[in-house]
Amino acid sequence: MYGFYKVPTPVNEPVKSYAPGSPERAELKAMLAKMRAEVREIPMYIGGDEVFTNDRHRLAPPHDHAHTLGYFHRGDAGHVEQAVNAALGAKALWAELPWQHRAGIFLKAADLMAGPYRAQLNAATMLGQSKTAYQAEIDSACEIIDFLRFNVAYMAELYGQQVNSGPSIWNRLEQRPLEGFVFAITPFNFTAIAGNLPTAPAMLGNTVVWKPAETQIYAAEVLMRVFREAGLPDGVINLIYTKGPVAGEVVFNHPDFAGLHFTGSTEVFQQMWRIIGNNIPKYRSYPRIVGETGGKDFVLAHHSADARALVTALVRGAFEFQGQKCSAASRAYVPHTLWEQVKGLLVADLRTVRQGGVEDFRNFMSAVIDEPAFRKITGYIEAAKKAPGVELVWGGGHDSSKGYFIEPTVLRVDDSQYTTMVEEIFGPVLTIYVYQAERFEEVLELVDTTSPYALTGAVFAQDRYAIELAERKLVHAAGNFYINDKPTGAVVGQQPFGGGRASGTNDKAGAMQNLMRWVSTRTIKETFAPPTDYRYPFMAEE
Repeated sequence: MYGFYKVPTPVNEPVKSYAPGSPERAELKAMLAKMRAEVREIPMYIGGDEVFTNDRHRLAPPHDHAHTLGYFHRGDAGHVEQAVNAALGAKALWAELPWQHRAGIFLKAADLMAGPYRAQLNAATMLGQSKTAYQAEIDSACEIIDFLRFNVAYMAELYGQQVNSGPSIWNRLEQRPLEGFVFAITPFNFTAIAGNLPTAPAMLGNTVVWKPAETQIYAAEVLMRVFREAGLPDGVINLIYTKGPVAGEVVFNHPDFAGLHFTGSTEVFQQMWRIIGNNIPKYRSYPRIVGETGGKDFVLAHHSADARALVTALVRGAFEFQGQKCSAASRAYVPHTLWEQVKGLLVADLRTVRQGGVEDFRNFMSAVIDEPAFRKITGYIEAAKKAPGVELVWGGGHDSSKGYFIEPTVLRVDDSQYTTMVEEIFGPVLTIYVYQAERFEEVLELVDTTSPYALTGAVFAQDRYAIELAERKLVHAAGNFYINDKPTGAVVGQQPFGGGRASGTNDKAGAMQNLMRWVSTRTIKETFAPPTDYRYPFMAEE
């Protein structure tokens, strides 16, 4: 290193509109047609090898499950061991590479995603995860680009943070990568999360074993090809497709396991935490455990709320990407003075919502991710239809003959503790509790205590006293708190994302504090004029 380098100042990637007649719309439609016409064989990436196995598994669009996109090659415990060995083998050279060269790789990856790979990443996300063009654009284009560019800037800032020095002393800090390898487990719902969880630790000099959800492999493999084209050395990130317990048995018993970067279910995260805790004596160091694990996100309306803005937030917050966002609006609290107006506007909006394949850009919604999700979500809906004290305000229909389609469904409940107000559903189901407007402060307590989760939440009000009261009373109810806006759509560099309680460790993806979890600080003190006598002045005779 021959200088103190200033990295490019990150700016949020502009969101393209995909409006009729736009060049990005034509390019994306052509890419969708091209990728639908292919049947891809998708290998694992271990060290410098593309690994194919005899255990092939079919990938299909959730909105058209008879169509075959390709086959991924599932690995076994032996492949996990190979990936761990590849990560450990690559560690020394990667950790010793000057940080500006690591930065250059990920900045190049961001530019590749912003340019030649943009349509391919978006099309892969649309076909593999049934996201609309806009939902794919803000995810598999803009958010992952932002993660890479902003994390590079945070890395530079982190390395630049130093301590004071006294006379004849030079104190300095080193941010070392962790001792061992990091295990990244990524979910189906965001391609950006799938890209960020392995790259954030790798940027800091760590090497990674990455296991994506099987329902996201189609886009994950495109990300991996981008990283390789950007110059990522072999073995730095190793992409494997195995069952979770198969990978966990190898990874969590390895002495060099150094960290877990996870997004997924609370149950799985807690189980892994227990396993790691029981295995502590096996490890070279205490592993870093970082997780984001879902939510039961709320929208609370005060009687002073703008009903039109509230309804738009509910429709977008609850039903974009079929409600399959950790931050999706799932429970709402509406005062009785607004309910009839809100109900009328909500039904009027939902009457216009189009649902179908993502190839038709007129659709606002598509299908849920797979058959197990379809069965789980429709189970909640069918039970609600029969439950006393539950009104089906809208929707409730579902059909899995062509794709896993579930109508946007709105329930109104008499019981604030009814199942769909409490449990995470992860689908297009919004449950509303109508309260007496004068009981706003009591409802704040209800919002805070109903769910074990604390990821996102929103309050709608024009009364500033009500907004301040909600912000204060709900201080631990949401890691991302929104005022007069939907509880989804956090932007890197603007709203670092994460929650507490059962929603995770709140290590804030898209912020420097997340990167700090992937380094181990060394303090170095150099003394230029060391003492040569052990005696102190106070010891002298009077």
